[in-house]
Amino acid sequence: MTSDDIRSSYLEFFRQRDHIVERSDTIVPSNDPSLLFTSAGMVQFKPYYTGEVPIPYRRATTSQKCLRAGGKANDLDEVGKTSRHLTFFEMLGNFSFGDYFKREAIAWAWEYSTEVMKLDPDAIWVSVYEDDDEAAEIWEKEIGIPPAKIARLGVKDNFWGPAGDTGACGPCSELHIDRGEAMGCGRPECAPGCEECERFLEYWNLVFPQYEQQSDGSRPPLKNRGIDTGMGLERLAALLQGKDNVFDTDGIYPIIEATQALTKVKYVDSPVPFRVIADHARALSFMIADGILPGNEGRGYVERRLLRRASRFGRELGLDKPFLHDITQTVTDIMGHHYPELVEKCVQIEKIILTEEKRFASTLARGMDLLDALFERLDKAGEKLVSGDELFRMHDTFGFPLDLATDIAEDRGYQVDHEGFETEMAKQRQRARTAWAGSGEEALPPVHRQVREEVGSTEFIGYDEHTCQATIRAIIRNNERVQAVAEGDEAEVVLDKTPFYAESGGQVADTGTLDTADGSAHV
Repeated sequence: MTSDDIRSSYLEFFRQRDHIVERSDTIVPSNDPSLLFTSAGMVQFKPYYTGEVPIPYRRATTSQKCLRAGGKANDLDEVGKTSRHLTFFEMLGNFSFGDYFKREAIAWAWEYSTEVMKLDPDAIWVSVYEDDDEAAEIWEKEIGIPPAKIARLGVKDNFWGPAGDTGACGPCSELHIDRGEAMGCGRPECAPGCEECERFLEYWNLVFPQYEQQSDGSRPPLKNRGIDTGMGLERLAALLQGKDNVFDTDGIYPIIEATQALTKVKYVDSPVPFRVIADHARALSFMIADGILPGNEGRGYVERRLLRRASRFGRELGLDKPFLHDITQTVTDIMGHHYPELVEKCVQIEKIILTEEKRFASTLARGMDLLDALFERLDKAGEKLVSGDELFRMHDTFGFPLDLATDIAEDRGYQVDHEGFETEMAKQRQRARTAWAGSGEEALPPVHRQVREEVGSTEFIGYDEHTCQATIRAIIRNNERVQAVAEGDEAEVVLDKTPFYAESGGQVADTGTLDTADGSAHV
């Protein structure tokens, strides 16, 4: 079955069982400031469980686009290293708000797995929360799972939520496929929850929300006890398509092929860079389509980190020039029919990624050269610790991001002195405070503060346009506001909008010209 067939089959299965088929929410949670990204299908339904809003229906089903690359839910460091982790993925889910509970959820999960998807019943194991006798009994007495294939696990594995700091939570029961001893650790007691191998693939999580996590740590009963299930579309596709990892499925492998067409390196010889690039290309496409732009904090910072990380892995494949923007069309080709926002924003997605790639290219090249030289010195000295002052010098002088330097160092077997880096950063902050005799707005000359108060911020449009018609809001020369400047003068010009990117995060500022009716100026 294709990924599209699985998605359609799942939604139709639950539609026939009186579930409303809802659209996926955006990656940016609509009404939940506690979350950086939508990390699970239940996020858009959180108010229904708590009773904060009227419930328009008692049952729902979705295919939700999810991102786990920052905040509480973060799989970024595992991508490419395991057969199953992704930052972006689709979560199939069915939900009950004060309607059905464990018995129906378990029965339907078994029916869909064995009768619709035709998974081998003998290969399915389940896990339950260690104290959940009710769920264990349903699996054993009503479904017929042998007790030996029912694993009782603790909070880490089988108690879910909340999504964020507060909200619905409860015990859960997971369905696992035994992929055979060849993928196991060899221990006779190996079972779901084993941390030594990937023999057992968890593909469906049935959460039983019955508590409401409070900010003080208490968990009173939920007003609308219910069901919240989540099944990774990519994981189920891997099982049904006979693949031992999610990256070789029809929803991701074409992106790997598109990347392979740009390099002489073969996927079979070096799979990790291809897998990371494919995952990050999907994540970036959906983030931009949902309105997230690269930045230095919050969601924008995560987006920029993903892009830079993909660029770094591209260099391992010999891709020294911008390439990521070229493969985003493949993402749209695969998923655009189900997520039309990819088609609507495909040009913007490519433009933004290309712009960021170009701006970071020189920083990445310089940083990689510095790291290679540093690793060579450490090897000669027989050392494995990258000092904090070395990392800070790269960050402060050349704009090379600490997180990227850390990723590269750890991938090559080195340890990173984060404490030393923070010490150097604190020293730099103190030097800056001393030099400016203040910080933030107080450090600005009075004329700049006055202009900002009068005209506000300048709108940056550089991701969409390289030229524009703009209005001059102020001219500043020698810390004084002026009406005009003469030939040869240097001045600051404040516009209402600009395509010029300011120097930030190690990326050099744009250059160009400013044309007016009275003359031109070099920027």
